[in-house]
Amino acid sequence: MPTSMGNPTPGNTAQGVTSIAPAAGPARPVVTVAAPPSRSVTQLLASAHSELATAALARRSEERYAAAHLAGLRAAAAVVARRAQPVAPGSRRAKPTSVWVLLAALAPELAEWAQFFAAGASKRHAAEIGLPNAVTPREADDLLRDAESFVSVVETTLGIAGPGPTLAATG
Repeated sequence: MPTSMGNPTPGNTAQGVTSIAPAAGPARPVVTVAAPPSRSVTQLLASAHSELATAALARRSEERYAAAHLAGLRAAAAVVARRAQPVAPGSRRAKPTSVWVLLAALAPELAEWAQFFAAGASKRHAAEIGLPNAVTPREADDLLRDAESFVSVVETTLGIAGPGPTLAATG
């Protein structure tokens, strides 16, 4: 897990990045996407919290790991939805790009989280398809805590108040 920023996982994509250029401000790039997330920031964060609750209630470590990872993915998508700029009409579309790549480009302060979650994407996939021993109970519990931290960091980064602790944090 990143020291103070969060966790990353690979494998999820958003529509392609067409340009990354320095912004007028302090080291924040401008990233354009062909199709920004179809849900609002609020909806994506609500979905992240729902996945956290699902993970907290999951009996199987594979289910807990997959749901926790998806919570991180939804939170990352919220940052992309808030910060990415749509591609100008008629512009050339780029290939789909990992949401974790987009997150690191749009929010350099979350780059460690992006790397952490990107690294766990293949493990999430293995857990989702039911490979035996894909994750241990300890890995699932650790990822749930990390995902809760990441969602909280994202909410702070975006200036949005979260709904409070989940079952994992209180139980």
